[in-house]
Amino acid sequence: MLEVGFETLLLLLAAGFVAGFIDAVAGGGGLITVPILLIAGASPVTALATNKIQGLFGAATAALTYARGGYVDLRSQAGSALIAFFASIAGALLITVLPTEWIRLILPVLLIGIALFFALKKGLGDLDRARRISPMLFAMTMVPLCGAYDGLLGPGAGSFYMLAFVSLAGYGILKATAHTKLLNLASNAGALCAFALVATPWWFTGLAMGVAQIAGAHAGARLAQNKGATLIKPLLVLTSIALALKLLWDML
Repeated sequence: MLEVGFETLLLLLAAGFVAGFIDAVAGGGGLITVPILLIAGASPVTALATNKIQGLFGAATAALTYARGGYVDLRSQAGSALIAFFASIAGALLITVLPTEWIRLILPVLLIGIALFFALKKGLGDLDRARRISPMLFAMTMVPLCGAYDGLLGPGAGSFYMLAFVSLAGYGILKATAHTKLLNLASNAGALCAFALVATPWWFTGLAMGVAQIAGAHAGARLAQNKGATLIKPLLVLTSIALALKLLWDML
């Protein structure tokens, strides 16, 4: 029933746990799971599609854990999540039409810029600051932009959501992380719907990795709530730089 052997499955489960932990704190879990899926024998498209399956479980677990901790009201974010879902579908369907090479070229620069912003910007902590745009304008602009990008390419989507919440919505680091998880869940689901039409995901492997993601995401979200910005900021900086370096390596 599984698409891989038992020993390979154990490796994928371990990757799912670690990715779930990292994703729940700062995003970037795909840095771990996608390369491991490729090593396991998946084609690039199958790896991306399978990554969306297992990522759903981690994002959902993290969102629920943050909600139980009082850091996000999931019901109030339902509208934004719906926008992210459909924007991600649109982005995934546009991948055959839009030229994505120029996005891949500037993406490492953007990710390094995000890393520098969180590393050097003074006053970034867990306390909210003055917001620059209204919640409605945020939902109508930044959410569909990040959601469409998640469907179109995907790497760094969590970092872009985080940057938007902190710089424009005025959220503290921990609150921004909590709100990012629900939108990540929605855009992952949208991208998976589109991938299911054009790719052949490893459904059973993805579901098995999803169980490991649940454990990792729960542990990561709980630790992030205890440590706040002191844990999230450095990990976000590291994952953004690591993703930028990986994208540069892939291009070379």
